[in-house]
This record gives sequence, structure tokens and C-alpha cells, in this order.
Amino acid sequence: MFTERTSVGLDVHARSIVACGLDTVTGQMMRRRLVPSAEAVLVWLRELPAPVAVAYEAGPTGFDLARQLVAAGVRCVVAAPSKLQRPAGDRIKTDARDALLLARLLRMDEIVQVRVPSVEQEAARDLVRAREDARGDLMRCRHRVSKLLLRHGIVYSGGHPWNGVHETWLRGQRFDQRGIQLAFDTDLEAMLLTLDRRDRLDKAIIEMAANGEYGAIVRRLGCLRGVSTLTAFGLAVEVGDWHRFTGATIGAYLGLVPTEERARWKLASPAATARGNAGNHRLHQRWENFIARKKKTVIANVAVARELAGWCWSLAVLDD
Repeated sequence: MFTERTSVGLDVHARSIVACGLDTVTGQMMRRRLVPSAEAVLVWLRELPAPVAVAYEAGPTGFDLARQLVAAGVRCVVAAPSKLQRPAGDRIKTDARDALLLARLLRMDEIVQVRVPSVEQEAARDLVRAREDARGDLMRCRHRVSKLLLRHGIVYSGGHPWNGVHETWLRGQRFDQRGIQLAFDTDLEAMLLTLDRRDRLDKAIIEMAANGEYGAIVRRLGCLRGVSTLTAFGLAVEVGDWHRFTGATIGAYLGLVPTEERARWKLASPAATARGNAGNHRLHQRWENFIARKKKTVIANVAVARELAGWCWSLAVLDD
């Protein structure tokens, strides 16, 4: 419930912040364009009738402003942009109007908040996203190498690609044309450097998962097929507070592809392993039922993955 006297909306950008304050007692509106720093915002907020509450949209500027405002004793709400209620027919969008809309919605308690992660949680999330970027970069590098070879009629036939044997084969490729050789060497070097970057990030994630605050959740999620340490840690840091969801709603937030690694069960509690075993049997039976009914594979995948997300939620909120 809104209890402060002044509601403030901030339209935050990289180089400026447009602020709009509404005094709920007098109805007075205060506007200001500020430099993008928490110090400048706090100086202006102290000029307004107290107490003050602030809202701004989640975006590329992150959560540092919200954390600093809360540390200074100011209630700050970070709004989910997709959930903001805009007046019907309102097609004029300016920074000042956006700030005013936020101030009004905050005063009426009609803002859907996003969860503000701690500094440590955001650092873990950045690490996971850096690893995902490295995975995508590696896939693109591999495509460039293989397609360059294919254009010149060279196809690897020595078994599974992208292992040590394949790498030795790639290093042995030679071309008569200097331009082709330079292009191939450049693509191969980029691939090897990206592979090394991904492996370093994998090692860092595994160490953080074993020793950090997410260790218990990672061990419990590891009882499910398809949820390795990397997947479990990624789920833990991206979801954050699992109690925001239920077994039914978590499926709209996640999608998983199952495989199995039984050795991870030894790291979890008996309750988690029992729960994971029940989930694996249930999901396997669901898959067989879909296949028996001749459902398309993609439909079966989505249905099983959606239920798997619910089992992940049940393990994440389980007490050891």
C-alpha cells in the first residue's frame, strides 16, 4: 500500500534521468532533468515533501540505482516494463510522460515489481550469461570453420567432430591459395580461443556452484535428468527466488531438454533424490504415453519440458 506523501517516477537513461514527483497532499507536480547518478537523484529527492517513494522501469541501466536508493532509506520500486498499464489511446511517448505515468501508477499501487538481485546474485547472473554468450560464439565459430571447408569440398569423416582428433585434423588442413589459408587460420584461431574462454567460464561456474549460496539448490536440481551443474546453476541464478512461482507457473518461465547423470545424486539429500527419482519416472512415463498416442516429437518435448520445469521448482523449494 502506498503510504508516502510524494510519489516519484524516474525515466532512466544512460546520460540523463527525467524525474517527476507528485505531492499526494497538495497535488503539486515537480519535474527535473538530472544527471544519471544516485547522488543527484538523492539530492533532488531531499527537496521534496517527505516521505518519498520512487519507481523506475527495469532496463539496461541495471539495478544499482535501486540498491543505492534503498540503502539511503528511500523505498524504490523497479517496474516490469511489459506489465505497465498505459491509458487506452495514449500514443504519445516522451521521457516526461513516462516519468509522470510511473509516479501515478506508484501512487495507485498498480506497478508490478521485478525482483532486485543483490550484488552477489547479479555477479553470478552475469557469469552465467557470459558463459551463454561464449557458447553461442563457439557455435558460430564452428559453423564458419566447417562451412569454409565445405565450400572447398573438404568434409571430415573421422567420427564425431569437435574433439581432439578433429582438432588435429583441422590443424593439418592446407590450401594453395594464400587468401583461403589466411581465412581458415583466422576462423580456426577464433574457434580455439572461444573454446578456451568457454572452458574457463565453465570451471568458474562449477567452483561457484560448489562453494556459493546456490550449492544446496544445485545439488537438489541435479537429481533430475538433463540438469547438470551448469544448467542447475543457471536456473538458480536466473530464477532467484523460487517461491515467486508454483509448480504450474514455473513452466512458462523455463524450458529444459532432459539427459541423465546418476553420479550427481550422491551430492543431494535423501529427500531430494527420492523426489528426483519420482520425477524422472513420471516424466519418462509421460513421454512414453505421448509416443504411444503418436504425438509429434516437438509436442511431446514441450509438454515434458513444461512438467520438468514444475519438478525443478518442487526441488528448489524443498527443505533438505
